[in-house]
Amino acid sequence: MELNFKVLGEGEPLIILHGLFGMLDNWQTLGRQFAEEFKVYLVDQRNHGKSPHDPIMDYASMAEDLFDLMLDEDISSANIMGHSMGGKTVMQFAHMHPEKVHKLIVVDMAPRAYESGHRPIFEALYQVDLNLVENRTDAEEMLAQGIKDEGIRLFLLKNLKRKKEGGYEWKMNLDAIFRHYPDILSPIQNEIPFANPALFIRGARSNYILDADFDLIKEQFTDAEIATVEDAGHWVHAEAPEELLQLVLDFLKK
Repeated sequence: MELNFKVLGEGEPLIILHGLFGMLDNWQTLGRQFAEEFKVYLVDQRNHGKSPHDPIMDYASMAEDLFDLMLDEDISSANIMGHSMGGKTVMQFAHMHPEKVHKLIVVDMAPRAYESGHRPIFEALYQVDLNLVENRTDAEEMLAQGIKDEGIRLFLLKNLKRKKEGGYEWKMNLDAIFRHYPDILSPIQNEIPFANPALFIRGARSNYILDADFDLIKEQFTDAEIATVEDAGHWVHAEAPEELLQLVLDFLKK
């Protein structure tokens, strides 16, 4: 699968993967800052953004998408970073292709299984009748029936796309994402621990990486360090961008 991606800057490659319902645009501001010192690849994962839709969606497949991208771009190895679902993709990739990963950065995600937490979002998205949407305001009003948080609504509405023939559609493959939601919640599969340097960054107000996850992380990623950003929840890159930027730059420059 040929993923959609954007390249910024020059130098040692740094590949960044977004989370569930996201797209490469979510990382453009930080991407430009990283691009002052690295060649940054911002990537849309399958069934997200402008990347192809596919009925299959699991971490092994998404890891192979990343492998194909690196092959096509003639990247022998890279620093690789992922947030949330993207964090699991890069963890899986590091286990499957350790020789392709120089340093690994995972933002607010552990390699364990998670309980369902996105059902209200799926329900709200499916309640949007795209046949009745004439503008973005219509879609937001429909989403607001199930999602009261304006920030989440605006994040999801980035997926709304006007069709050439008129009307609107979702950029993301909502049906495939919903069908494979159990796969997205599943743990990372590994046989041999990843031994290269890894940095796990968690938000202090998030419950995605708990103290109880530290042993599992260091069991699967033997040279891992874990940093906590005090003034952030799960969306560390949006809530504390400067702190995340500095943590990642310090780690990559070691």
